[in-house]
Amino acid sequence: MAQECVRVAIRIRPQSAKEQINMCQICTSVNRSENQVFLGKDKAFTYDFVFDTDSNQQAIYQSCSHSLIEGCLEGYNATIFAYGQTGSGKTYTMGTGFDIELPTENVGIIPRAVGHLFDGIEARRKAAIEQNRPPPDFKVNAQFIELYNEEILDLLDTTRDPSEARGKKSHIKIHEDAGGGIYTVGVTTRVVSSLQDTIQCLQIGALSRTTACTNMNAQSSRSHAIFTLHIKQQRAVVELDDGKETDTMQEPIVEFETLTAKFHFVDLAGSERLKRTGATGDRAKEAISINCGLLALGNVISALGDKAKKGSHVPYRDSKLTRLLQDSLGGNSNTVMIACASPSDCDFMETLNALKYANRARNIKNKVTINQDKTSRQINALRSEIQDLKQELMDYKQVLSLNRPFIILLVPFLRP
Repeated sequence: MAQECVRVAIRIRPQSAKEQINMCQICTSVNRSENQVFLGKDKAFTYDFVFDTDSNQQAIYQSCSHSLIEGCLEGYNATIFAYGQTGSGKTYTMGTGFDIELPTENVGIIPRAVGHLFDGIEARRKAAIEQNRPPPDFKVNAQFIELYNEEILDLLDTTRDPSEARGKKSHIKIHEDAGGGIYTVGVTTRVVSSLQDTIQCLQIGALSRTTACTNMNAQSSRSHAIFTLHIKQQRAVVELDDGKETDTMQEPIVEFETLTAKFHFVDLAGSERLKRTGATGDRAKEAISINCGLLALGNVISALGDKAKKGSHVPYRDSKLTRLLQDSLGGNSNTVMIACASPSDCDFMETLNALKYANRARNIKNKVTINQDKTSRQINALRSEIQDLKQELMDYKQVLSLNRPFIILLVPFLRP
């Protein structure tokens, strides 16, 4: 089990047309070589990745998400989530807002990651066939949920009426397995076998997601959305009789292992100040619920990342959002947080809060381990033990060979 820190990226979006018309000044700057973001004259923050206003979607995907997909293909969980104030570009970055007219270069993280996943599956199958090995068997399932006013809604359930479902209590439950993993019961699961299948699920869910207009965003997300891919594979492990892995087929021993992984793509609703958004009625209630969820997430990040609070209670159960992300923060997952921010001085305080929020997340350490079935774990443990015993035997023989002349000289003196 390895400990991996949560990696954090900052993305500064370009100024909007409204901000340019209002003559808003740019208050952020970026030092790419040092991965630093400067806010105003005296505030500097360092992160794992920084992206200025001229960054493109491909560069962000390659830096933040590429390695996560490769890890999923090897049985490791992954999470990537976008945080920031409303209108800072989270949905655009993640790709959870479906737009059929969106140019290819503007496609977000999720469609790129799905394409990468299925390309990786096909590449592994071809490599196995070329090496005369049994090709791995992959099964990929998709789930898409939103957290609206602290109720979990199934975005892939086509039998429900979205407007009616938002006013009723959800039947979806959150559970924890014996290993501490979090899973949901009652969520629609769709088998996907290609990029097109997955994009269709993303489209269905995006059209069902709750959005509304506010003073700060014409199409503001009013809920937290989580798109999850579950990947299960059964692959062959080919070895020689001596236990060493090889690419040749000389007297091979073929064993099968089962690996599972899940990838959460999280598009958090933007933090809001009611005074600026002008939200009233249902929009105000939604904003309060959104801010409560983000506050609970901030408390979890503080409990996990603040050295002064090390060992203290982590309030995962304060919100369904933090409960759903329990694996991703302090658990078994490779996690990347993308904090989206505005460069304009009119959003100075919101940007400062987002940068501080992201800075705390860098201190979180996750306990990352491969997800193998019990039989595979036992086989790997026995294989490792055999290798250790072989190494001890080789060391013992080497010691004997070095001391052999000395032993021969002592033999006459040892006779009775």
